[in-house]
Amino acid sequence: MTSALQDTDTRLGRGVAPGLAAHPGKTGIYPLSRGRDAFAARGLLADAAERSLDVQYYIWHGDHTGYLLFAALWQAAERGVRVRLLLDDNNTTGLDATIAALDAHPNIEVRLYNPLVHRTARWRNYVTDFRRLNRRMHNKSLTVDNQVTVVGGRNIGDEYFAAGHGVGFEDLDVIAVGPAAHEVSKAFDLYWSSPSSYPAEKLLGQAAPGTVEQLKAAFAATRIDPESAQYLESLRETRLVTALSEGRLALEWTDARLVYDDPAKTLDTENRTDELLMTRLLETVGHPATQFELISPYFVPMAQGASALEALAGRGVNVRVLTNALESTDVSAVHAGYAKRRKDLLRAGIRLYELKRGDVPKPTGDKKIGGSSSASLHAKTFQIDGNRMFVGSFNFDPRSAKLNTEMGLVIDSPAMAQQFKAFFDTELPLRAYEVRLTDNGGLQWIERTPEGEKIHDTEPGTSAWRRAGVGFLSILPIEWLL
Repeated sequence: MTSALQDTDTRLGRGVAPGLAAHPGKTGIYPLSRGRDAFAARGLLADAAERSLDVQYYIWHGDHTGYLLFAALWQAAERGVRVRLLLDDNNTTGLDATIAALDAHPNIEVRLYNPLVHRTARWRNYVTDFRRLNRRMHNKSLTVDNQVTVVGGRNIGDEYFAAGHGVGFEDLDVIAVGPAAHEVSKAFDLYWSSPSSYPAEKLLGQAAPGTVEQLKAAFAATRIDPESAQYLESLRETRLVTALSEGRLALEWTDARLVYDDPAKTLDTENRTDELLMTRLLETVGHPATQFELISPYFVPMAQGASALEALAGRGVNVRVLTNALESTDVSAVHAGYAKRRKDLLRAGIRLYELKRGDVPKPTGDKKIGGSSSASLHAKTFQIDGNRMFVGSFNFDPRSAKLNTEMGLVIDSPAMAQQFKAFFDTELPLRAYEVRLTDNGGLQWIERTPEGEKIHDTEPGTSAWRRAGVGFLSILPIEWLL
């Protein structure tokens, strides 16, 4: 199980073959902005797999959607599909028995990336080996039969797929067919065979007696759970994968290049910049000439990044940034790293927007199953000059740049880029606060509503205590950790 399978004689392979033949050298792209579509793409692609499933994630929760997708991997293996599952070990708390049971299937192999040795008191690992464990695999991809892949910002869990009752994450993935999917397979092989990937059995041992039966029972219980049943019912209208396998999905055929970190970054103490995704990304996208619009939930530009953005604005480039407001972020320390740069960015002419916590329904009607009442930004994407897009796992922060491994696609797509720009122009003003400088050098948050503008002189929806905490965090020397 060390390399991707190359067999194209599958239903999916035959379905995409005419498009590939008509567009030689091009990649077929289909964006997934709706949570339900993103879940359906993964689940139904797993159901359609005939030869192989290569799956790589930073987070995989043991909740409704997590177990539904675990079940999809198991069912694929039961059909004879070779399944390789690579999980970052930082977020596998409580899943050891499930992982061991999955790994026990003869057609499933699970590997854990940069693993934690102590499986119960996991905090002990960070006390004794912080330098190594502080570097994580943040990549996210699911590739079927080496023909079709899903790449983007979503992990696996209810909050990423518009399910459940908690905070939901606004995110973006793409389906990619053709050359880019093959590149994702090559990258997966590189990570799978890296020194940081350990067979689950070496860490967890063999599955305990009865564990496999318990896992099957958990699959069955998840499927009949009222919330899961409601969610699965909503997916029956989705025809994405059927349309793809029949050659009817409206793919955009274009140039798309995969950029990713070498997994050697995890064990590298020399910070060799020529091998980092950040370096490859800059080489691939070039320098913006007129527009640079960025969405990053964890936006920590530090002094160097802020200077680069300010230089762009100084050259006349229209720079707009969307990140989480303090009321909507799930990591206050990250907000502190961003907040200390706000005034400098605004003085340079950069427009800053901060997503509100409230869940404003999208024009597509993508309301959350289960009644989630709040939203937090999680997409990591940007557009350049109205013709190029990046979609992937990379946050504009020092952790993504120097500590975690990342991946994503640079896509030549005026259509997607213009949709992105239209979102900033029309929908975003109603869903986010715009941050502005006052005449005396302070900050204001402009909230646009159907009734008119509201002006907030402090960060909306937050307490004085929380603002004070962020202020304290902003003076600590922790930016390199964020």
